Amino acid sequence: MENAGSFVRWFRQVAPYVHDFGGRTFVIAFGGEMVADRARFESFIHDVNVLASLEIRLVLVHGARPQVDAEMKAKGLRSRYAQGLRITDEQALTAVKHAAGVLRVEIEALLSQGLPDSPMARAQIRVASGNYITARPIGVRNGVDFQFTGAVRKVDAAALAAQLDVADIVLVPHLGYSPTGEVFNLAWEDVAESVAVALRADKLLMYTDRLPTDRKDEVVSELTADEAAALAAKKGNATGNLSPAAARALEHLARAVEGGVTRGHLVTRRAPGSLLLELFTHAGVGTMVTADAVEKLRPARIEDVRGMLALIEPLEADGTLVKRSRELLEAEIGNFLVVEHDARIVGCAALYPFPDDKSAEFACLAVANEYRDAGYGERLLKACEERAKGLRLRKLFALTTHAAHWFLEHGWRPAGVAALPERRKALYNWRRGSKVFLKRI
Repeated sequence: MENAGSFVRWFRQVAPYVHDFGGRTFVIAFGGEMVADRARFESFIHDVNVLASLEIRLVLVHGARPQVDAEMKAKGLRSRYAQGLRITDEQALTAVKHAAGVLRVEIEALLSQGLPDSPMARAQIRVASGNYITARPIGVRNGVDFQFTGAVRKVDAAALAAQLDVADIVLVPHLGYSPTGEVFNLAWEDVAESVAVALRADKLLMYTDRLPTDRKDEVVSELTADEAAALAAKKGNATGNLSPAAARALEHLARAVEGGVTRGHLVTRRAPGSLLLELFTHAGVGTMVTADAVEKLRPARIEDVRGMLALIEPLEADGTLVKRSRELLEAEIGNFLVVEHDARIVGCAALYPFPDDKSAEFACLAVANEYRDAGYGERLLKACEERAKGLRLRKLFALTTHAAHWFLEHGWRPAGVAALPERRKALYNWRRGSKVFLKRI
């Protein structure tokens, strides 16, 4: 029964994402390294099937670098690279064509599974592919002739969209074609970015080997497009701990978001279930790239009350906060500030001015459990202090039963009930026995 309860809670939590994602366009891109790990790739395909069952419009973009390298080695040929790109001569191009063809068949075969008692049971996924990419040669760069290595010139977005209307998944390989009939080997990251921008995709997910981390070696969960581009360009990527492949993917994600893609996601191919965890949990497991910061500290609005109640009610139940009804919150909404994270209210606090006493009460501080160490409490306190200064007030006071140490750590000093403004003193609940703290501002 305990497991059943967890399942029900989880299922309810994913409902908003199910509502949001239906009919949206997602581009999911990965290199050949991901396909080479058969067991993990099959698990990934099972998760792709889940997205298809939710009627998400899916484009899969794939590369084939290790497969081409293996093909070249088997023929006694040496793979040559410069500036992070393959030098594609005629022999290498033959290997590229063969590897791309084999991968297409293998991916389509996995997407065609439908065995009973398996995640793909009754899937019946329809897959389409085609010549959607017009390419050009990148030519000679820094003295290196890349020959049949190309770059995306144009994406036939209308044809892609038409296929998405009739197929569950469109498969786009790392190949492009010229008007003269030539074939070019493209970087899968370039193809993914171009396809996502052309389709005005809602999400572009790129799989890589490593994610950017902070000084505590924890994954950086969010970056703006500007921050992502700067991190990807950093020499050696010492701060972000990025591999060259991850830096390249992050650079393309940043450009895609700047080009109109709603959200970019850098996801590790090493974590099982990372596709579902990134998309269907609020915290995710990868690095999300957005045009603007997803975190906002702002004045509360009436439509925030439901989210605020979700934060406040557990603290009311254990006696940390005084109970406030929905009606009271709505009436006092002008006193509240909230922290909104990706359309979810994760923190709130109120400032109640007492102008006659040149003071204000800092009250109703609440932060979601998973964000307790993110500094939101401190940010809300600072914002309330700035609001009080703007009102030309001189001091703040707070009443607490559980958070005395937090106030002491942030420069507040203990005081007696007598230090409260007369109007607030008259409302003091002696049975509750709250401790009083003051702070000069």
